[in-house]
Amino acid sequence: MAIKFTLHKTCAQSGARLGTLETAHGSFETPIFMPVGTQATVKTLTPAQVEAIGAKIILSNTYHLYLRPGHRLVEKSGGLHKFMQWPGSILTDSGGYQVFSLNDLRKISEEGVSFRSHIDGSKHFISPEKAIEIQQALGADIIMCFDECAPYPADRSYVLPSLERTLRWAKRCQDAHSNVEKQALFGIIQGGMYHDLRARSAEKMIELDFPGYSVGGLSVGEPKPLMYEILESTVPLMPAYKPRYLMGVGSPDALVEGVLRGIDMFDCVLPTRVARNGLALTSFGKVVVRNNPYAEDFAPLEEGCDCYTCQKFSRAYLRHLIKAEEVLGLVLISIHNLRFLMRLMEKMRQAIREDRSLSFAKEVLAKLL
Repeated sequence: MAIKFTLHKTCAQSGARLGTLETAHGSFETPIFMPVGTQATVKTLTPAQVEAIGAKIILSNTYHLYLRPGHRLVEKSGGLHKFMQWPGSILTDSGGYQVFSLNDLRKISEEGVSFRSHIDGSKHFISPEKAIEIQQALGADIIMCFDECAPYPADRSYVLPSLERTLRWAKRCQDAHSNVEKQALFGIIQGGMYHDLRARSAEKMIELDFPGYSVGGLSVGEPKPLMYEILESTVPLMPAYKPRYLMGVGSPDALVEGVLRGIDMFDCVLPTRVARNGLALTSFGKVVVRNNPYAEDFAPLEEGCDCYTCQKFSRAYLRHLIKAEEVLGLVLISIHNLRFLMRLMEKMRQAIREDRSLSFAKEVLAKLL
């Protein structure tokens, strides 16, 4: 098996789970947040910096790496781990979300998706088989089936045939996947905001017996209470002995709510994206560093944070860097934001160990919201 997942316990207060996931490039405890390295880099940070904040697994993007520099070049270099010099585990998404977000630049058929590159307008085609070919060349530890991510809102008349196509594509991905000893292929549960369609997708996807499953098509514009409602009805249908991954979710409140509902893995560009706008994540909500109140604030971003940024620098200095458009400001806030989420997940795991995940979550959310 390419991965081994061990479920250690489920919290007595909630559906929160504590587990261990092992890949060829190391093991890590779950629940876990995965920083996103879209183009074979976590933006503004070196691999050593990402490792220093406690990251054990990162996500890279199949669509972007296919377009640039090309999956065959990455393969020729020795695979994604060697190409980007990342020693830990890597998950690659299938590129489905990016392709489907192109809207007018793509056309869906049973065979796959024709689209134009957002970079130069060149024509491309990705099928389930092609998505697997690309991901096998990249060499990630965990790869994803090619799926159709329905938009929000979407009528039932659109979502039903969309999820049926995703199920057929999942079987084609499974048939095309030959590197099963080194790469774990995860199935993706779709179904929009319809509970019965989510249940159908989960049932049929689980019949294909993938080593792990993800919940896709959430955090696409729907209200968070609706996302949590869908998770509450969908997650219990997923196998308890396999990892559960919620795609594209990374705000602190959503991580906590997702863990309570039994999710093991998360990813999102949010912590580094908002950092590039001078926004820091803290236990007491967001800090917009460029704002005037921080001009003479010589405290760290967050008291008690063990990240390099908080140990060394003040809000006043970070504000100066942002206002002066110095790249170091983006680097330092990115380090803090990612470490903040790593610490949050560490604390959630400890709370699960001690059967107090719900009470801990209430404390966290009361400060954040």
